[in-house]
Parts: sequence; structure tokens; C-alpha cells
Amino acid sequence: MGTEKKLRLGTRKSLLALSQSNWVKKEIETHWPDVNVDLVKFTTKGDKILDVPLAQVGGKGLFVKEIEDALLRKDADIAVHSLKDVPAELPEGLEVTIFPDREDPRDALISRAGLRLEELPKGARVGTSSLRRIAQVKNARPDLETASLRGNIDTRLRKLDEGQYDAVILAAAGLRRLGLGQRITQLLEPEVMLPAVGQGALGIEFRSMNTEVRRILASIHHEETSICVRAERAFLFRLEGGCQVPIGAFAQIKGETLELEGMVGNEAGTDIIRIKKQGSADQPEALGTNLGEEVLAAGGAEILREVYGAN
Repeated sequence: MGTEKKLRLGTRKSLLALSQSNWVKKEIETHWPDVNVDLVKFTTKGDKILDVPLAQVGGKGLFVKEIEDALLRKDADIAVHSLKDVPAELPEGLEVTIFPDREDPRDALISRAGLRLEELPKGARVGTSSLRRIAQVKNARPDLETASLRGNIDTRLRKLDEGQYDAVILAAAGLRRLGLGQRITQLLEPEVMLPAVGQGALGIEFRSMNTEVRRILASIHHEETSICVRAERAFLFRLEGGCQVPIGAFAQIKGETLELEGMVGNEAGTDIIRIKKQGSADQPEALGTNLGEEVLAAGGAEILREVYGAN
């Protein structure tokens, strides 16, 4: 490219967002020594409203809209998101098609007494604001109490340490990216707690017309991650779900086969539909869409109607 090129990277201000964005900056600058990446920080609606459970705030894209607006205004060239925060439908002119290698997709339980989910005493308070986690905790342990928990990772851990909760559930990836992996009491396997769509993966958003940015970003793209998250996001898209709905999905490549498991549940955890389906790794979107159809037909449509009606 000859002369030095500047790329403006839009990011949220949280420690985790900055850690993820700095990682992407370093990766790009390592592959492209003549590209300089500057971080541009934004506060999103989801960052501002901290006293209400996310599901009640309503709307999709609570953590991405302000940054997407900046991309469209050309005040930023790329944006780094936790993929699980990105709605299945994007504004026209933007795309999320670059996915670096995925971190651990699982959820993590952190408990004050070092107890695992199955060991927590009856009535123990588990902190989470995710309807997906609430539904699955209640399904596994109807005798536990779930309580709303908002704020960034350090705030959530502080509330746990202060004794407001007996345990909290967070994404393992976020804890690991912040060097807090040692706080994890138990990694919840997908059989117990199906992760959010795209959990553990980063999605890099940019203007579709910007071919130079696309070429630069290709150097940090991870194809296996891409295949899995595209299947998961197609499932979410078919269910018309935002990130505040009790929907989970997890895809894995096994040889030539792509395996996708999806779930929809009600908040009480009394009604959960989980279906696993296999398809071809070169058609991830088709697998996600087909699984979405099956889950809707098996009663998922009715559960989602109730959930949307309640919020």
C-alpha cells in the first residue's frame, strides 16, 4: 500500500470491548505493518441503561447501533463486536463477514463458595439478566432463584463478592479475554447450558463497499469459526430473535459434517425445545434455516409469541 494507512476502529468503552478491539488492532497491524489502527470509543444505549433488565429495554442491537451509525456516517471504518450482541439483521450497507478464531463458547458459573451448579443449595440466588440462561438454569434447577444482574464483568464479579448473589453466570470467553479465567468455578457444557448464538466469537463489521478494508480484514478471518457462526446466525434470523430472547444455538464441525443444536425456551424453564440437526459444512445458512423451521414447528413459535407478548 506504500504510504501508511489509518483505520478507525469503533468500539464500546468497557474493559472487555477495549481488550477485544486492541487484540484486533494488534492482529491487523501485525499482518499489515503499514496500517495504523486507531480506536474510536462510543457509548451505546445498552451501556447507558443499567438499572433495567435488557429484555425490558426492548429493541435489537442495544450494544451496536451507535457504532453502526458511525460506520454509516464514515466516522469509523470497522467495528469489533461480541458476536452475540449483533442482531441477525444488519443495516443496509453494512456487513459482518469477518470472524477471527472463536474463544471458548461456553457459559461459566462463578460461585462464592466454589460450588458447582448441581451443588448449590436450594433457593440459592443466581445472578444473570439473560433470558436464555434463566430458562436453562430453571430447567436444570427449578429450586434456584434467578436475580437480575447488569453491568460489565468487573461490576458483576464485585456484586457476587459482596454477597448479593450466591453465583453468577457469565460467558467464559469474556472472563478469559480479561485474564479472569481463574475465577471460573465450572464451565457449563452445552448439554446443560446451550450458548448464545455466536458466543465466544468476535464479528467485525464494515461498509460492504469498502473493498480495501475487506482485503485487510481477510488476514484475521477464521473459516471454521465463520461456518459455525453463520449456521447459528441463520437459525437466529429464522426465529427473528434479538439477543434478549431465550434462544441458544451451538454449531460444531465434525469431519465433513456440520452439527447444529438449537433451543428456544420460556423464562420459567418449564418448556424448552432443543433439536440437533446435521448438514453440510459448505451450506451453513441452509442448516440454520432448516433447524429454525423445525424448532418453530415443534412449538418454538408458540413460546416466542408468549415471550414477545410478555416483554
